[in-house]
Amino acid sequence: DSACKNRPLDLVFIIDSSRSVRPEEFEKVKVFLSKMIDTLDVGERTTRVAVMNYASTVKVEFPLRTYFDKASMKEAISHIQPLSAGTMTGLAIQTAMDEVFTEEMGTRPASFNIPRVVIVVTDGRPQDQVQDVAASARAAGIEIYAVGVDRADMQSLRVMASEPLDEHVFYVETYGVIEKLTSKFRETFCAANTCALGTHDCEQVCVSNGGSYLCDCFEGYTLNPDKRTCSVVDVCAPGKHECDQICVSNNGSYVCECYEGYTLNPDKKTCSAMDLCASGRHDCAQVCRRTDGSYSCDCFEGFTLNPDKKTCS
Repeated sequence: DSACKNRPLDLVFIIDSSRSVRPEEFEKVKVFLSKMIDTLDVGERTTRVAVMNYASTVKVEFPLRTYFDKASMKEAISHIQPLSAGTMTGLAIQTAMDEVFTEEMGTRPASFNIPRVVIVVTDGRPQDQVQDVAASARAAGIEIYAVGVDRADMQSLRVMASEPLDEHVFYVETYGVIEKLTSKFRETFCAANTCALGTHDCEQVCVSNGGSYLCDCFEGYTLNPDKRTCSVVDVCAPGKHECDQICVSNNGSYVCECYEGYTLNPDKKTCSAMDLCASGRHDCAQVCRRTDGSYSCDCFEGFTLNPDKKTCS
């Protein structure tokens, strides 16, 4: 389970409890809702859940702001009672837009980019106009899944649901097998974390990318053309460093140094020629003459340089 966290959602279940749904069937819908909640990563900062119940009238059983833990949600679901009578599906979707998908009721601001999702579960044909209401809900950014059971009118489900229809319209023969849809929704809402599953073949770093992954490398390494393995970056290769004279690799980074007779400037990159004839820097007995980056010794007039090239006679 830890390898599959569903992406955060503001999720609203709209369940049909009209007269055609028998009491024992309605109990199976409640089991389905509980099982769905078990598969979700529920929480105030992750997936928020609301449940609406409808027939001729619509009842918000609990909005998105009420419960942020699975146990409380499942307890509340166990107490839901059917409303009986008609099937006003359009009214239910309109009520979701007006009364549930509002910030006062716990929907997160649009700037958070949290998907707003509705799952409608029904076994009948809507007795009101669903097409225009569903279209305006979809235009408002609400993604609609339509689950039909037994006698459900398939055309109405298709009119309600978001595109692509084959991913948003589900049908089961009886309420007895509705639970099998939980695994379908789990896959739909699950951002499978291949990196956590350990089924990747990255040598150093695995980065989740939707339902897939990409490989990356530690600092100081570069990804090889096979997109899996890593090689140490040659930070001292020409064009890679900013050293004036000598580049020395140092644990994925580098430091600059200078040739003999030069000293590293405070910028730690460029070099300046040392004044090797400054007092205390040379070992000439009499005269020190600078040459490019070095020096040579000489003698005053009337003296000659000894073979040691330093002292004079």
